[in-house]
Amino acid sequence: MKFNNVFVVDDDKVHHFIIKKLFEKNDIAVNQSFFENGKDALSDLKAKLNDGENLPDLILLDINMPVLDGWQFLEEFNQIKPTFSKEIVIYMVSSSEDYFNADRLEQFNALIAEYLVKPMTSEVIKKIFME
Repeated sequence: MKFNNVFVVDDDKVHHFIIKKLFEKNDIAVNQSFFENGKDALSDLKAKLNDGENLPDLILLDINMPVLDGWQFLEEFNQIKPTFSKEIVIYMVSSSEDYFNADRLEQFNALIAEYLVKPMTSEVIKKIFME
């Protein structure tokens, strides 16, 4: 699948920097939007939906964030998902596998393509964008 518009939802600025560098290093040209919590990302998603703008093709979603965490984001995302004109792929990202709560994973299994543990690497980025 070809991804053109990517949302990175993560409160870690270092992670934002790493993702930008990995895109550059691997010649991955995508429109990138960075958000520090799930609430801001959802607001932007809803605004794009209302304005008929391009929705993201891919969301790299951190679990542990302030304001609205990854699980809360998924709960709200799931409610507005039927209004989307296309499928949005979500990769759940976390600094620790400890955050991958088994009950939650089962609850959102249909929404999440894959689970990734930070730090992101060139190999992981290539796997997502080059396959």
